[in-house]
Amino acid sequence: MKKTQASILVIDDQEDILFAAKMLLKKHFESIYTLNNPKNVVQLLAENAIDVVLLDMNYRIGFEDGREGLYLLKEIKTLSPKTIVILMTAFGKVETAVEGLKSGAFDYVLKPWENEKLVSVVKLAVEQSRIVGRKENKKRDKTLDINSFFIGTSESIKKAYSLADRVAKTDANVLILGENGTGKYVLANYIHQQSERKNTTFMAVDLGSLSESIFESELFGYAKGAFTDAKNDTAGRFELAQNGTIFLDEIGNVPVHLQSKLLQVIQTKTVTRLGEGKPRPLNVRIITATNLNLKQEVAQKTFREDLYYRINTMEIILPPLRDRKEDKIPLAQFLLQKMIAKYDRNEITFDESVLQKIEKHAWQGNIREMENKIERAVILCENNRISVSHLDLDEIISYNNSQDDYQLSDIEKNTIAKVLLKNNQNISKSADDLGLSRASLYRRMEKYNISND
Repeated sequence: MKKTQASILVIDDQEDILFAAKMLLKKHFESIYTLNNPKNVVQLLAENAIDVVLLDMNYRIGFEDGREGLYLLKEIKTLSPKTIVILMTAFGKVETAVEGLKSGAFDYVLKPWENEKLVSVVKLAVEQSRIVGRKENKKRDKTLDINSFFIGTSESIKKAYSLADRVAKTDANVLILGENGTGKYVLANYIHQQSERKNTTFMAVDLGSLSESIFESELFGYAKGAFTDAKNDTAGRFELAQNGTIFLDEIGNVPVHLQSKLLQVIQTKTVTRLGEGKPRPLNVRIITATNLNLKQEVAQKTFREDLYYRINTMEIILPPLRDRKEDKIPLAQFLLQKMIAKYDRNEITFDESVLQKIEKHAWQGNIREMENKIERAVILCENNRISVSHLDLDEIISYNNSQDDYQLSDIEKNTIAKVLLKNNQNISKSADDLGLSRASLYRRMEKYNISND
């Protein structure tokens, strides 16, 4: 019997289930992977192209509500959109599986399964994966028709990208400074794409979203038995970026006692997994970014001076959008084309009045705010023309030049306060407008002593 060229991943905490599934499926499909620890799915999906995942919905003893499975479903769909997920659940838990179908699962099977039915469902899922893959390729090709990197014509942004072009050819560490939403991730990716590492991994890590309890395990990895849930040896983000580039965003928010651990990795170019004593050699390009004034943070002893100099071989400052008046409308047109490609819409245009608003608007959340507003407008508009109401712009006009001398932290504090006021202190809406997670916004409010009363 000829096997189907497909990669199948089975995730279940019961070894007998994994064994039975592998013995059955390897007769029909080329590659079968198994995982008994769902936490390792990120690493496996990063290293392998998986067509179909068979996903159990419960892992911890005593927890049978399927929440873990639903969470993993969303993680998998985010990490690998073309991967098709089939849920596995016990009889009597069908309601949770149905909820999973609404969240993007392809189908579900009951345990214990019927062999013929399971193979049939997986074959259908493989076909669906092929269809989704073709659609993704078309969408990507369409997106590539427009320039993947919008630079602009303002002197400040041309200077930033000119520096990026020069440093990209080296392996020097780069520190990118700029307000939230100014495009730090995009610039870091641009540097990677212009470098000799462009065909290797670009690993982006939001340090601000990592709690202290998982900081080391996520970045440096861990050995089996290093802590209660460490059931397998697991590589951290640094190892997963081997031979490529790692982008550490929000490095200014790392607590001082963890900065020393980060410094050691950067200095020695080695990483030691939790629970191991053997350093592993690293070959990674390090790019960091923050919206804070690190010189000020060093002076206040909240950021290590030695770490600052390690990451700051080359410093690139990204200007806020309010200082790029001539780039606002071209950027809006670029983002509009990006969203047309993303949602596979027919040609959409801006009303003339919209362009005037775009030029005058403050764009406190910078490029990220503009992208969010335009995406919303593309979703809402029905007659292929975007009006002022679709963009939901307020009446705040651009900052005066007298504010150019503000420290980045002062600007951030004022911006957060204004956005909270505009949204009647609604945290979720304000975080969305600022391009932050709720947790990141709460941390900044605490830092600047901003109340949401």
